[in-house]
Amino acid sequence: MAEFSRILPLVVASALFMENMDSTVIATSLPAIASDLNVDPIVLKLAFTTYLLSLTVFIPISGWTADRFGAKNVFRAAIAVFTLGSIACGFSQSLEGLVAARALQGVGGAMMVPVGRLILLRAIPKSQMVNALAYLTIPALIGPLIGPPVGGFITTYFHWRWIFLINVPVGIVGLILATALMPDIRADRVPRLDTIGFILSGVGLSALVFGLTVLGLDLVANEVAIGLAVAGSVLLGLYVLHARRAAEPILDLNLLHIPTFRAGVIGGSLFRIGVGATPFLLPLLLQLGFGLTPFQAGMLTCASVAGALTMKFTVHRVLRHYGFRTVLIVNGLISGAFIAVNGLFTISTPWIVIGVCLLLGGFFRSLQFTSMNALAYGDIDHPEMSRATSFYMVAQQLSLSAGVAFAAFILEMTQMLRGDLTLVAADFSIAFFAVGAVSALSVISYLGLSHDAGEELVQRRATQVSRQVTASSYRE
Repeated sequence: MAEFSRILPLVVASALFMENMDSTVIATSLPAIASDLNVDPIVLKLAFTTYLLSLTVFIPISGWTADRFGAKNVFRAAIAVFTLGSIACGFSQSLEGLVAARALQGVGGAMMVPVGRLILLRAIPKSQMVNALAYLTIPALIGPLIGPPVGGFITTYFHWRWIFLINVPVGIVGLILATALMPDIRADRVPRLDTIGFILSGVGLSALVFGLTVLGLDLVANEVAIGLAVAGSVLLGLYVLHARRAAEPILDLNLLHIPTFRAGVIGGSLFRIGVGATPFLLPLLLQLGFGLTPFQAGMLTCASVAGALTMKFTVHRVLRHYGFRTVLIVNGLISGAFIAVNGLFTISTPWIVIGVCLLLGGFFRSLQFTSMNALAYGDIDHPEMSRATSFYMVAQQLSLSAGVAFAAFILEMTQMLRGDLTLVAADFSIAFFAVGAVSALSVISYLGLSHDAGEELVQRRATQVSRQVTASSYRE
């Protein structure tokens, strides 16, 4: 079983590698893509948010689809769709074409990542969940590690279109590994599809996120953007009413009654707003604010992922010693501070200082991710794992999309206040301070957790001793 807990995460990680590398590569290449397509770099946030939007719309149905058609089949089909979307991105000739191709990628990603995680969570015992999630993330972090320098190198010395086409061989390898090694895990009972809930949640989420995304841009009138956001909010409100009456809603709000899951959703969403904004802000700061080439910016930004990769070998010991509650509160504040520190960088800041700050920030940020992800599923029973995975992934992608929209909104407001539409380094400082503060606020959701929350996931020694004493007293 121990060997299986290592092999299965590696199989799922082939999909995460492709998705994470894709997102970091495009972030480094935004200025070059914007120049080639003759659009403003900030407008290209649509390439970010459209992908995240597509994920948000289709993730709710991922758990039901895996139960209905088999998780292995859905996982393989998702990799194929994502790969085709990557090819379409590579051949796009306009902003509209790129956005449409990114939407297709999002459909594949909506099934690929959550279904892969669902297979992992159902197959691995809870006592091995932290290590399994750590193994899952290690190969996935290689994508962001090599993504920025590779994306910068390709954009600087070749052409940005090749940054999408490199997903093709990775997708082929992922299909081979999934076919050969992934177990075909199926649910004992497949519930009826909540069609009304899927329509309300999908249309509501898409209208809300898209309305917030285009607000302030010249793509549509501000009145239309505000109308979309309001309509999306109304539809989501109707979904809440529907979910209270439905027997098996597509997004089960009753899961929020579980304290650890509720803390993971709320705290994780706030934390990811800052994390989601960073890949959008940092490459633009380094290139537009400091004048670095895409390759130079990529080499610097990959330091954060190197720090994250280092943390994966210590996370279990840290959680076992301090417990989830203490780690999530203290480390959440530290992680938020490191996001805000990016706003203190200037054109005269030595590269080594920037690299060390990004390295340490990546370490603490990854510790927060692994801790809150594991804790969120700690008290979920296996029959509910499918719905919990869909719910959690929707909240995750929505918050990442909100992070990009919020960061771009801050940049736009600072430009308007200055009366100059040219981005300068000071604009990014304000944005980093704002998103860092939002991430730090995530610790509020963990204050109400018990001190022994998540103990089953790491088998803390103190808890085990307490259980042995209690068992002995019963025997006597």
